[in-house]
Amino acid sequence: MGLETLIALVVLLPLAGAALNGFFGQLHGKRLSGYLACAVMAASFACAASAVAGLSGLSPASRSVTSVLYTWMDASSLRVEMAFTLDPLSGVMILVVTGVGFLIHVYSLGYMAHDDGRVRYFSYLNLFVFFMLVLVLGASMPVMFLGWEGVGLCSYLLIGFWFEDAAKATAGKKAFLTNRVGDMFFALGMFSLFWATYQAGSGTLAFAGLKANKHLIEQATVGAVPLATFAALCLFIGATGKSAQIPLYVWLPDAMAGPTPVSALIHAATMVTAGVYMVARMSWLYQMAPGVMELVAWIGALTALFAAAIGLAATDIKKVLAYSTISQLGYMFLGVGVGGYVAGIFHLVTHAFFKGLLFLGAGSVIHGCHGNQDIRKMGGLKDKMPWTFWTFLVATWAIAGLPPFAGFVSKDEILYEAYNSPHGSLALWLAGVVAAVMTAFYMFRLFTLTFLGAPRMGKKDFDHVHESPAVMTVPLAVLAGLSAVGGALNLPGGIAHALHLPRVLSDWLAPVFPVEATAHASNEWALMGASVLVALAGTLGALHVYYRQKTVPVADNARLTVPVRMARDKFYVDEAYDILIVKPVRGLGRFLAGPIDKRVIDRVLAELPPAVAYWLSARVTSLQNGNVQAYAVVLFGGTVAILAYLTLYLR
Repeated sequence: MGLETLIALVVLLPLAGAALNGFFGQLHGKRLSGYLACAVMAASFACAASAVAGLSGLSPASRSVTSVLYTWMDASSLRVEMAFTLDPLSGVMILVVTGVGFLIHVYSLGYMAHDDGRVRYFSYLNLFVFFMLVLVLGASMPVMFLGWEGVGLCSYLLIGFWFEDAAKATAGKKAFLTNRVGDMFFALGMFSLFWATYQAGSGTLAFAGLKANKHLIEQATVGAVPLATFAALCLFIGATGKSAQIPLYVWLPDAMAGPTPVSALIHAATMVTAGVYMVARMSWLYQMAPGVMELVAWIGALTALFAAAIGLAATDIKKVLAYSTISQLGYMFLGVGVGGYVAGIFHLVTHAFFKGLLFLGAGSVIHGCHGNQDIRKMGGLKDKMPWTFWTFLVATWAIAGLPPFAGFVSKDEILYEAYNSPHGSLALWLAGVVAAVMTAFYMFRLFTLTFLGAPRMGKKDFDHVHESPAVMTVPLAVLAGLSAVGGALNLPGGIAHALHLPRVLSDWLAPVFPVEATAHASNEWALMGASVLVALAGTLGALHVYYRQKTVPVADNARLTVPVRMARDKFYVDEAYDILIVKPVRGLGRFLAGPIDKRVIDRVLAELPPAVAYWLSARVTSLQNGNVQAYAVVLFGGTVAILAYLTLYLR
């Protein structure tokens, strides 16, 4: 089977699963729908692995294969093929999407076993994977944008999956509308790039064509602003929406309203990383806009700090992980913003392992605790849920940045790039270090309050706590293994050199990012030591406060300090948006619904045309009365009028 066929199958198999479940799921049975969804994901992953293996057999310079399905748009100089390109970067992404996606599908068999809407659930889940694969494999910006919008739609459907609950439906709408803001800027950036190449007579939106014409983009301007800067900024604003960065991050915490496996797939492993992937894919454009690169790095660093601060005070197990996701995405943007594209993608991969595991572990806890999500009412679950406990510990160890697990290696590489890269600085490195301390603290706070100490729930509830079934714990074990050894994908340069081992991911991505942001500096070991020390400080601090001192967060506002209360209330950002944006828009809507909608739209534009048509029809229908004599009179009168007109005209 050729590479082009394999690439097409990777994308189309999840679409086939979504279609079969969507149209025929109720016929072939609710139980079979889950197995079908898992089967197409397994097949898609197998095709992805085969395609990447085939790609690795090519020379590094020729590792790019395009599969063209059909011509999507053909208008004037714009020709867009529905085409998918497999190269080293998209190869990494499809392995993550299909591999982690398959494990989450399997986990969902147990988690959604008793839900009446599981046919619809698995259809949406397959459809989401299809659009995510379109996004990462798209050979052009319009195809990427199709996937970009598609995952936004599926996110809306899955977040609001239990739409009978008004709060969950509202969360879905919030995610959809917030993403539309970013998507508008993404489209604006895409159009500006096409305009730059169109002016030179070679309008294109294919990634290869844009890169080949980057000299045209570099020369073009939008007013007094270089077009490269304008386009890179617009695309990054789009990324802040999809990847939940300041100021468009507010949708992701509320997105926890969906089923927990949805949180693992969409809001940890795949969709929210789309913005990071897009910046990496367009790295040549961002290299032409150093000011925007600096902005990317600082937005990432500030988001990492801001979200981590909220995570320190959150008490809902999924909300802690939600803000942790926002913070870790900030780390990824810090990496790509300083030019460490390999470091950013590396953290994207390891984050898919340990954060997917954390969300699935949280789902296992919620499942075992019969729906309880408040960590203040947990504790003592270690012996009740041993599989969940040990796998959750691995993931917590990894995200805290403790060696030798995957999160330590990838996070350390980002901090290394932030310090040594020409685009980095001491201030960016310090921001990353502080965020690392906070991450270790709030994650071991979460772990301790959930699993260690004495149970803080009623005895009857605690007696009914149980471990999840094997269909849910086996994916946890697989992800725990990946979280433990995933760092071997890209060992630190000093360690790799000392042990004579390859840096697999750096070597693999070299054709995409041929210029490393930094050479291996002499301070690598010192920076690595600092990274370990800050992770240990956060870990030991959390264990001291919540395990040795047995501190439990309280709900009484009077006992909370002002900073803790502000962090718990998410620094009132949602309230500010509500006052500045939501309420004015709703007020405008109510105004338009009154004098404008009811008086102008309804009465003038909606009611007047049919009233005029009715009046005219009443006049005209009187001529069709069935009276032959009347018809003859009209015919005679018309003939006389025509003859008179012709006589006068010819004269």
